[in-house]
Amino acid sequence: MDNKGSVLMQRYELGRLLGQGTFAKVHHARNLQTGMSVAIKIIDKEKVLKVGMMDQIKREISVMRLVRHPNIVQLYEVMATKTKIYFVLEYVKGGELFNKVAKGKLKEDAARKYFQQLISAVDFCHSRGVYHRDLKPENLLLDENGNLKVSDFGLSALAESKRQDGLLHTTCGTPAYVA
Repeated sequence: MDNKGSVLMQRYELGRLLGQGTFAKVHHARNLQTGMSVAIKIIDKEKVLKVGMMDQIKREISVMRLVRHPNIVQLYEVMATKTKIYFVLEYVKGGELFNKVAKGKLKEDAARKYFQQLISAVDFCHSRGVYHRDLKPENLLLDENGNLKVSDFGLSALAESKRQDGLLHTTCGTPAYVA
């Protein structure tokens, strides 16, 4: 049920593919009641179960519900069928910061604005006990007004999930960006 033009749960008309990874595809979609554009992350339940990542999906949902902030992509709702999990997310029109940086050096005022918005989002997450752990230009989106939005909390962790040794015991980050 992830074909362009199909209707999901009688509520969303799926549009073009925005991106995909190993376990999920992200489509542009339109809410049939409001006409609002959204992004729908469609997760293959079978693949996730096969590699034992269901806890990671549940953690991502919990985290996204905790972190409502103007510079964080908003999770509107989660739906599921026997084979798929659907995250209905805020649609961020401007693309990845990565693409903007790839075109050349940012002007100082633009770079400062993005950095301040990133710090605001990260500070908010940390105040809620949430650690993103995969911040990279590909996970920083820009809306139509040029505001930065942090996305993809798939590798995030909650401070409350530390074990007695003080470690989180979860996968962390993209190798090229891990400090």
